[in-house]
Amino acid sequence: MALSTDQDVAVVGGGAMGQGIAQVAAQAGHHVRLYDAAEGQAEKAKAALVKVFARLVEKGRVDQAEADAILARVEPVAALEDLRASALVIEAVVERLEVKQEVFAKLEAICGADTILASNTSSLSITAIGRTLEYPGRLVGMHFFNPAPLLALVEVIAGLASDPDVVESVYDTAANWGKSPVHATSTPGFIVNRVARPFYGEALRAVEEGAADPATVDALMCEAGGFRMGPFALMDLIGNDVNYSVSSAVFEAFNYDPRYRPSVLQKEMAQGGLLGRKSGQGWFDYAEGAENPVPLDAEITDIAPPEAAILVGDPGPWAALFERLSKAGLSVERQEDDCLFPLLDFGPVFMGPSDGTHAEAVAEAEGKPAILFDLALDWGTASRVALTRSSHVPADDMARVAALFRAAGFTVTPVDDIPGMVVTRTVAMLMNEALDALYKGVSDADGIDTAMMKGVNYPLGPLQWADRLGHARVLEILDNLTDAYREERYRACALWRRLPSDLHFRED
Repeated sequence: MALSTDQDVAVVGGGAMGQGIAQVAAQAGHHVRLYDAAEGQAEKAKAALVKVFARLVEKGRVDQAEADAILARVEPVAALEDLRASALVIEAVVERLEVKQEVFAKLEAICGADTILASNTSSLSITAIGRTLEYPGRLVGMHFFNPAPLLALVEVIAGLASDPDVVESVYDTAANWGKSPVHATSTPGFIVNRVARPFYGEALRAVEEGAADPATVDALMCEAGGFRMGPFALMDLIGNDVNYSVSSAVFEAFNYDPRYRPSVLQKEMAQGGLLGRKSGQGWFDYAEGAENPVPLDAEITDIAPPEAAILVGDPGPWAALFERLSKAGLSVERQEDDCLFPLLDFGPVFMGPSDGTHAEAVAEAEGKPAILFDLALDWGTASRVALTRSSHVPADDMARVAALFRAAGFTVTPVDDIPGMVVTRTVAMLMNEALDALYKGVSDADGIDTAMMKGVNYPLGPLQWADRLGHARVLEILDNLTDAYREERYRACALWRRLPSDLHFRED
């Protein structure tokens, strides 16, 4: 049962996150007591909220009377003892286990037995935080995303000792506050910080392997993959030090599983002080007037695109792409085949979607040179496509295929022939991580997809995207990546091999 608005809420920590959580609770109608151990910090947080609401009034988001009422409900206090009467205390202090344990031990001694204690930790074990409590059942994770007033997601995390009624009360309260809560178990990274690791890791690896530069990777992930921000721009926003630290923490928490191994390149950036926006220089330059690199585009030539091709196999999830190519003037003849990944036979060369292998491997299998194209979220609207080729593709044939995509409205980006290209490998790994979280009981399919869409603005939940692409194809991509690299990093979650062929995780 959700807390009623006549019950007080407390926030411990007056930094940006604590301030945002206090705003959310006050806007929902609760009296909020705000405490910070640093003298005067709680008052500074309240003053910052006054400025926030002045801007909201100026923009017409709230009227002055409403702003005054919300601000009146936020009370800075000078001592933890002042939180005694709160029904819910949310901790938002530094991300260190011993500090959080100390805070909650003090709160348990101060607050009544019915007070719910919640940690806004982004990665620490709720079970470990509650280990020193006399009654750890009252402790639950309540992980907001920054900025808390704007982002809808709240991960509600149950530790091994958390009382189910307490967990449900926090979940219902978050929902009443207008948030999109999801249930998660206390495992490393919870949902978002676990499932999102490949978004950064595969982008970094693509750059390390020389497939493309950061600007090109970001353009492909946004203009083909449909993501709102590319991984390198997002790492610069988060901070390369913070992102590397989270990756390292997840890697360690999973007993150094190769799937989560952090990038040496990002470590170098962090150690060199190239942190991103906060340092003025990261993957991109944030100095005033700085000129940043632009994505690599194929050179424009006057060569004519091919006029005809044979489509071998069912177009499947690429039907909208082949329709665009047909409208651009390509005459397509169908040839039935039961292959998972359809191919266009242009005569001198084959072309098909990346299946996680090298273009060289496709060329060897088909007995002629091969061109591969990368994945897109929506082939009807995607504006960019990446192409790669095997070593024996003549330059003119590559140029003709590029001209065909341009005629269909795509900006064409050439990338080096690495397994899975850029978008394909990244998205397949996101799907794999999401399925593993489902398999291990971290959350249900709806919770996982909701978390990724609401918490980090993914264009589609990874499991829903897997439904669209087809589970057998995802498994094939992962198996091919594993074969190509001979690494445990790309091993497919065991659940892929047990899924019924007609199963869908989510309704499209």
